[in-house]
Amino acid sequence: MINTLLILFSLWTAPTPPKTVYDFSFKSIDGKTIKLSKFRGKKILIVNTASKCGYTPQYEDLEKLHKQYGKDVVLIGFPEGNFGGQELGTNAEIKEFCTGKYSVSFLLAEKSSVKGDDITPLFKFLTTQENPDFKGDIKWNFEKFLINEKGELVHRYRSAVKPLDPAIVSNL
Repeated sequence: MINTLLILFSLWTAPTPPKTVYDFSFKSIDGKTIKLSKFRGKKILIVNTASKCGYTPQYEDLEKLHKQYGKDVVLIGFPEGNFGGQELGTNAEIKEFCTGKYSVSFLLAEKSSVKGDDITPLFKFLTTQENPDFKGDIKWNFEKFLINEKGELVHRYRSAVKPLDPAIVSNL
């Protein structure tokens, strides 16, 4: 009887696994907690970014995409240093670089990990989700994850796919 009660209690108290990105939150580059459920009903484009990468000029097109589609699509950059330490040291340095050099006005998260033992829960979730493209570890900076209005991953794009590529824009 006690074993049955313990099993039932553990099932009752066990956390439910996340079903959509709306089950996650993150800290902005300014340290504010933001729940992704705040963006329910909009598409979300999540990009892992870095300031000292060959793909860093994509910030320019990301900003253009944000300006053009920002009413319907939330763009969130997640600075990370997982690939060759190509991200600046502090959140303040990252913010200054992004706003100063590329006039970034879209949402930036605090510096995060997108791979390895310290991967953030959001990216662990995103890299394991079924989608028509591929799943698995992020290979490099500036991979893109397109989330639909229901909080589900619908497309994933590798780094070489530019933000204004028809493959992305046609799905916005």
